[in-house]
Amino acid sequence: MRIELIKDRKGMVWDLLLYVPTVTALLGLSAYFWYAGEPGYSYLLLFLSTFFFLAGATRIVKTRLMVWPTAPVFLEIEPARVGLGLRNGTRIEILKDLRYYPDYAGRTFGLSGLDGSGKRLQFVFHKGQFPDENAYQQAVKVLRDR
Repeated sequence: MRIELIKDRKGMVWDLLLYVPTVTALLGLSAYFWYAGEPGYSYLLLFLSTFFFLAGATRIVKTRLMVWPTAPVFLEIEPARVGLGLRNGTRIEILKDLRYYPDYAGRTFGLSGLDGSGKRLQFVFHKGQFPDENAYQQAVKVLRDR
């Protein structure tokens, strides 16, 4: 089964609504503590805001918009392997130790495993990246039943 992935713009909006206020609040509190004479708290909150900014930006650019060169653009699921095509044109296959990680809400799942050279690979797929509900459910069913 081969599934061409699409950009998840609706999910991107939700991620922006989550990360932008969080990073803004952390930066604001960091500035408050800096001017209040508590540089220790300020540094901690600045670190947290940087962490959340990088995590959110990576999530949006790599998994939601698939702009990152190593973002998957298609998924091939076969009985013996899972193949992925990346944005940069590279084709990779997860051959060993394939693990499927569903979330509780049923909107995202993760795949990890080893390629032919023994390198550990990890990918996250969102429901909005699939062309329709049927393709997502079919992929989840095949991966769950492996």
